[in-house]
Amino acid sequence: KVVGVRTSLGIDIRAKAVVLTNGTFLNGLIHIGEKQFGGGRAGEKAATGITEQLVDIGFDSGRMKTGTPPRVDGRSLDYSRMIPQPGDTDPEKFSYLKTPILKTQRDCHMTHTSALVHEVLREGFDRSPMFNGRIKSIGPRYCPSIEDKIHRFSEKDAHQIFVEPEGWQTVEVYVNGFSTSLPEDIQYKALRSVVGFENVKFFRPGYAIEYDYFPPTQLRHTLETKLIDNLYFAGQINGTTGYEEAASQGLMAGINAHLKIKEKEPFILKRDEAYIGVLIDDLITKGTEEPYRMFTSRAEYRTLLRQDNADLRLTPKGYDIGLAKEERLIRMEEKQEASEKLVSFFRNTSYTPEEINPILEEVASAPVKQADKMFKVFSRPKVTMDHMLQLDAVSEYVHSNDLDTEVMEQAEIQVKYAGYIEKEKNNADKLLRLENIKIPENFDYSKLKSLSYEAREKLQVIQPATISQASRISGVSPSDVSVLLVFLGR
Repeated sequence: KVVGVRTSLGIDIRAKAVVLTNGTFLNGLIHIGEKQFGGGRAGEKAATGITEQLVDIGFDSGRMKTGTPPRVDGRSLDYSRMIPQPGDTDPEKFSYLKTPILKTQRDCHMTHTSALVHEVLREGFDRSPMFNGRIKSIGPRYCPSIEDKIHRFSEKDAHQIFVEPEGWQTVEVYVNGFSTSLPEDIQYKALRSVVGFENVKFFRPGYAIEYDYFPPTQLRHTLETKLIDNLYFAGQINGTTGYEEAASQGLMAGINAHLKIKEKEPFILKRDEAYIGVLIDDLITKGTEEPYRMFTSRAEYRTLLRQDNADLRLTPKGYDIGLAKEERLIRMEEKQEASEKLVSFFRNTSYTPEEINPILEEVASAPVKQADKMFKVFSRPKVTMDHMLQLDAVSEYVHSNDLDTEVMEQAEIQVKYAGYIEKEKNNADKLLRLENIKIPENFDYSKLKSLSYEAREKLQVIQPATISQASRISGVSPSDVSVLLVFLGR
């Protein structure tokens, strides 16, 4: 059981629970060309001793790498030679409360590498830690360095570069798409050959960083370690990459550390409830040997996990554990009720051929011959809410109930995807039945001789909490799941 933290100065900080969020700092090693030095990120020293202590206790550790592009002075760039990438015309908010809408935005810009840039970059390949064997760990598959892109996609003459301002109060620019660990002189020479970067001034060169991580199959769904009670891991220490991936794990580890010391039930999001649920379940069930990024394609219930219904899915849960205020819950319930009533209005209100056919003609959809419920015609692919608002009854209902765009968008999605959503909910309910069948903690799978050898081996290591989690482990077949169900009396 964890009892606190001891700092490098020997100071003991007592704690009932500890969350490790070490990022890239664990024995971090920065590479720039042939230079390598310890560091957690540019200008900050690495954390040493933590990995070694955890390995001594019995944890498995591994090594990963990630990279970052140069940071440059925006005043030295010629934006007139680049392609502007403006923000959204109607910027969405991250909050569901009535917060101010963004009025002013800063453009990003796009430019491209060229055959000349690639030639300059190749000049440094013999001094690249990626190609000369200095870096042995695996980097993110979906965010390759510029040298990796040139090497792997040699048939391409150009790659996109997105020029992103770092903020309102700084001239620093992030050169997205140009992540590199090549020597600094090569980075500078190559970037000066990019259109718009002819007079570029560097703040910091790009670099690669290698760091320790702990295979996440050593964790429970709460992100608590199986080996040490009240010790939690979150972020890159678990083998993930990306800001949102790290933030979501920190949130869940913090919530569960608090609940554990207060002797309350753990807070676990299921795969059909949130992408956080998919992320954590993937990590602790399948593990990862390369930096893991959360893609929507990893979720089998993505029709249910939409951004428009994130508040409906998660606000009640946040309220129940004391994270969301009542104001948030009331606003969510009002939105839900208003959108359900609007869907009900479409189900129960009829149209006439005379009023709907001009709209159907406009979108090249087959005309109707008789009156029917609005829900049916609204379900057609080309018919949108804007079209439905041309009907007097709909327009009058929306205005008299003072409905906002959020409610109308929610109602439109519920109408358009009703069949798909219902089907996915049924599939999720079937899975939930297996989710409810718990497997005893520290179960000895070696005594189940009917299991395949591979299943026995993997189940023993991962120790799944439920039959559903066991079924998602690579190498566990449907017949293995049947054996478990029989043994557990189901």
